[in-house]
Amino acid sequence: MIDEPDLLRGYDPFAEDVIADPYPWYRMLLAEGGAHRSAARDVWVLSRYDDVREAARSHESLSSAEGVAYQRIPLPMMLTSDQPGHTRLRRMVSRDFTPRAVARWEPVVRRLVDEVVDRMLDLGSFDLVEELAGPLPISVIAEVLGIPTADRDRFRRWSDAIVEGFRLTERIDAQSDAVSTVIAGVSELYAYLADAFAARAAQPRDDLLSRLMELEGGERLGEVELFWFCLLLLVAGNETTTNLIGNTVLALFEHPDQWVRLREEPGAVAATVEESLRFGSPVQGFFRTARQPYAVGETTIPEGDRVLLLFAAANRDPAHYRDPDRFDVSRNPVDHLAFGSAIHACLGSHLARLEMATVLDVLRARVRDLLPDGPVVRTRNPMLRGVALLPVRLVPA
Repeated sequence: MIDEPDLLRGYDPFAEDVIADPYPWYRMLLAEGGAHRSAARDVWVLSRYDDVREAARSHESLSSAEGVAYQRIPLPMMLTSDQPGHTRLRRMVSRDFTPRAVARWEPVVRRLVDEVVDRMLDLGSFDLVEELAGPLPISVIAEVLGIPTADRDRFRRWSDAIVEGFRLTERIDAQSDAVSTVIAGVSELYAYLADAFAARAAQPRDDLLSRLMELEGGERLGEVELFWFCLLLLVAGNETTTNLIGNTVLALFEHPDQWVRLREEPGAVAATVEESLRFGSPVQGFFRTARQPYAVGETTIPEGDRVLLLFAAANRDPAHYRDPDRFDVSRNPVDHLAFGSAIHACLGSHLARLEMATVLDVLRARVRDLLPDGPVVRTRNPMLRGVALLPVRLVPA
């Protein structure tokens, strides 16, 4: 019998068995603690809550500038910028993502959720990803940005193509299908948004695209900065929220007593959102690069090495959360790391929470039974965990 430390030496975050079910591996990493070196990928892995949170806040030591996916690809966007550039970009766009600003979108989100649930109730049985988890986030982002309804399918296709970048694990070859898919998605989105920026410059509208083009503190975002922010908003606001919705419903399937509690306790909606983010973190982890030697316990990570911050493992740390592998909607773990921490905490977290809370609120009011209706298919992205197929049967309230 191979003991856990020996088994863990073969840990590869991009291996198919790890992607299919990372949590047994996370338990081994958490038991080992400290910084674990994955020889398979030549990266250091942090798993414990305190270590991941501290690393997420160590901006002087751990850089995002070489990208947060496995491949070292510098991109001129907020997520992959260090201070002071990051501070400037975040200051210029944050006004539209405060809790108060996001609350203005609640009627739009509720209307969209009601429309989707109307259709789901008519169908009775369906794939939740196709009917709700997939189209809802892209519809919300499109409404916020001011994108016409007719163009939403294209936005979803571009978003899916760009997300392929998080699956790249081998040396980049410009001829590879995966790289070509990402490049095509980025190029088509850029061409579309360039036209949209020109239209807003000529005639501003009451939408986020127009507001992003306004002066803020005496300066304005350039076209390239605007594009990369919109790309970030599209991918982060679409893919991660899609995963959050799917992961939450799947958790409720696997813990039917929690669905009963949610239906019976309207006040449990907000806590359910937080527990879902902790229990099934849509973003499993992001990478950093050590810009100087970085100590984790008795281990020092050398300058220049890549470091994987496993948010999902940290959110299952038994030293921080009691009985962490249990889904409990009364837990309300508001200190989870599903949205990261410190300067790189997810700018769109309030919008994601609003969408998920609205979905749960409408479902609990209009649906008596939320039931599985066939085999579930998980996504195969090592960094972004979700479901690709989730057959559901609804019984109206």
